[in-house]
Amino acid sequence: MDGVFYGVVIVACLVGIILFFYFVPVGLWITALFSGVKVSIGQLIGMRLRKVPPSIVVNNLIKSTKAGLKISITEIETHFLAKGNINRVIDALISADKANIDLDFKLAAAIDLAGRDVYQAVHDSVTPRVVNSPPVAAVAKDGIQLIAKSRITLRADIHRLVGGAGEETILARVGEGIVTTIGSANNHKDVLENPDLISKKVLEKGLDSGTAFSILSIDIADIDIGENVGAKLQTDQAEADLKVARAKAEERRAMAVATEQEFTARAQEMRAKVIEAEAMIPLAMAEAFRSGNLGVMDYYKLRNIEADTDMRDSISNMGKDDK
Repeated sequence: MDGVFYGVVIVACLVGIILFFYFVPVGLWITALFSGVKVSIGQLIGMRLRKVPPSIVVNNLIKSTKAGLKISITEIETHFLAKGNINRVIDALISADKANIDLDFKLAAAIDLAGRDVYQAVHDSVTPRVVNSPPVAAVAKDGIQLIAKSRITLRADIHRLVGGAGEETILARVGEGIVTTIGSANNHKDVLENPDLISKKVLEKGLDSGTAFSILSIDIADIDIGENVGAKLQTDQAEADLKVARAKAEERRAMAVATEQEFTARAQEMRAKVIEAEAMIPLAMAEAFRSGNLGVMDYYKLRNIEADTDMRDSISNMGKDDK
């Protein structure tokens, strides 16, 4: 029984020692002490209880202190609890201090929590970055399409990173400026001869307003000639006009055919009425004979007149045929 008791005591002591060194990182405390950073055992235990890794806080505190920055443990711990990247913020502050850039911990933390890479922003403030714009197609007034590519030199503005627009806005505005400048040119040759006109007019518009960057320069890297859009539009318009003319001609032809068919129908109707009237003549003559209104001699005289009329018509037609 004594052996079991001593075994339980030893295990309990080992567990206690492990828990002690987990909640009280003595090695980290010694490192901070010899680095000239004041961190108490109670603060380290409080970090454990708040689920903040003491190593991250202490190491970044040591790094900032050695760089000559005055940052408190509370600021570092608060930024970590806010889901910020404390390593990137401290590195950015050290880089900004060495480059004489006005950047404090509050602003750096705000930039980091806004989702931007504050260390890269400091780097871009020191060394401007060149961004290649996608090809932008525009049409001059003479109808010739030009395709321009530009290189934009940007410098990050630390104080406008929070709430400022990003690179996408810069690229969109530059593309809009290129389209406007080429579109206002009377001849595409003017743009090809002086591509710097595009850069000057685009820079005059103040495209970096409201963005997180300052545009240092816009250089036209390449201009290619595209399609003759004006001629293509004229060709399409001519084809459209031709189709309209054909449609109207077909409409007039259909109306003419319908009119002709209507006239033919009317002529046939009149012809039918004439035939019907001619068929009534013998009946009328028979009725005249029966009623005594027409005699035999009158009938013969009528026939002679008809024969004489037919003869005169034949003679006149023969004269026309001879001519």
